Amino acid sequence: MTDFDVIVVGAGNAALAAANSARENGAGRVLVLEKASREERGGNTHFSGGLLRIAFNRGRDLEPLVPDAEAEVPGFFEDVEPYSADDFMADLLRVTAHKTDRDLAGILIGNSYDTVRWMHEYADIPMEPAVSLSAIRVGNRLKWQKGAIIRAEHEGVGLSRAWFAKSEANGIEIRYGVGAVGLLQDQKGTVRGVRARGGDGVEELTAKAVVLGCGGFEANAQMRAQYLGAPWDHAKVRGTAHNQGDGLRMALAIGALPWGQWSGRHSTPISNEWPDFADRERTDRSNRLSYPYGVMVNRLGLRFVDEGEDVGLYTYAKYGGEILRQPGSLAWQIFDQKTVHLLEPRYQTSQPITADSLEELVELLDLDDRPRALRTLHEFNEAAADDDGFDPSRKDGLSTKGLDPEKSNWALRLDKPPLVAYSATGGITFTFGALKIDECARVIGTDWRPIPGLFTCGEMVGGLFHINYPGGTGLVSGAVFGRIAGASAAALAMG
Repeated sequence: MTDFDVIVVGAGNAALAAANSARENGAGRVLVLEKASREERGGNTHFSGGLLRIAFNRGRDLEPLVPDAEAEVPGFFEDVEPYSADDFMADLLRVTAHKTDRDLAGILIGNSYDTVRWMHEYADIPMEPAVSLSAIRVGNRLKWQKGAIIRAEHEGVGLSRAWFAKSEANGIEIRYGVGAVGLLQDQKGTVRGVRARGGDGVEELTAKAVVLGCGGFEANAQMRAQYLGAPWDHAKVRGTAHNQGDGLRMALAIGALPWGQWSGRHSTPISNEWPDFADRERTDRSNRLSYPYGVMVNRLGLRFVDEGEDVGLYTYAKYGGEILRQPGSLAWQIFDQKTVHLLEPRYQTSQPITADSLEELVELLDLDDRPRALRTLHEFNEAAADDDGFDPSRKDGLSTKGLDPEKSNWALRLDKPPLVAYSATGGITFTFGALKIDECARVIGTDWRPIPGLFTCGEMVGGLFHINYPGGTGLVSGAVFGRIAGASAAALAMG
């Protein structure tokens, strides 16, 4: 007899979705192994903004998730634009340069709405409108970035807390400070459990099915250097320090098929003032994503990206990497009083550098070439657009003329003091390289057959994201494939 029906490795959103799905689908003995201590539990979920990108056909489809939304946001259900499955797929294809695994993308999108309702109704996870993350006030109404409307209440902290509460209510055993270090197989190659290491040493735990949901390798400097290259080995880590690639190494060691973009990662512009690993108290408040409404310059005093290519939720996952590649991995985001009110609240965790003129501001910034920076900013102002037609809620077409790179939208002059500047560097959130799975979340081997008894979810699902990432997709992907993995593991265990 095995020790457990299902063992889940990891304790973030995806892993706990898998554990609770397994329990819901009949698995009686479910064990979660959390390498972190109870105080540091929850993986990257704890550090997230809790944003959930889902497909829906009309604003009222969101009412079961946020029935009281109009008390907080008058006109909410009428103001929210539909976000169809076709819209979601188009966004995912566009930002990944059409490299997303379309089969997985179809599963993700087709299950996104029902899975988030399951999180809310089965797992008792409260939801709220994502006002501070994806809404822009225009006049007396809020304009929403399509698809990114709902988040877990109290962001990632609330999402993680709710999953642990549901796990406890479901009688799921969680062992803290115990990490899996290897997979057990029988003579036929079926995964029969894990080798785990805790404070008392190494032990073997057997199960009828194992789900790996323990994240990527973003916190592992050696693996970042190996797969992502310089300068990713010194990137600041936005989430948990425990995502060291353990699950990937264990799976690859028994013949799992690597899948997706192993040189790719979700990166984010964050404050350069923040520590090398995320601050557990301040969670995701290091983000600096309002750059579409300003100008970014590097230490050489040069612009290096089109800040107005798109709204931040469609460019931040690649622009963090662009900042990291700049000299000293540093950039300055500069705004004036025409747009400073548009900065998302997370900017309030830093004190900006302020000045009444570009000349004064440049003298205060950490730059290697101040004359070049001043020329860059004056050249930007000369090429920028008039205010007429400025609309922060959509691509407004107000672009520069004659610059390289151009700023495609929201290109207003920096001429209304006081001017403000915030530091930014590139923070890494999760890695894109992972494992090949099928529609049941079974891990596929290098012989292109499922490895019996082994399932995966979350960051360990390869193929969805390449180059870039639409904000809010990661948590939904974790929940969708976690729910599938848990149900598949339970069916195997109880069959």
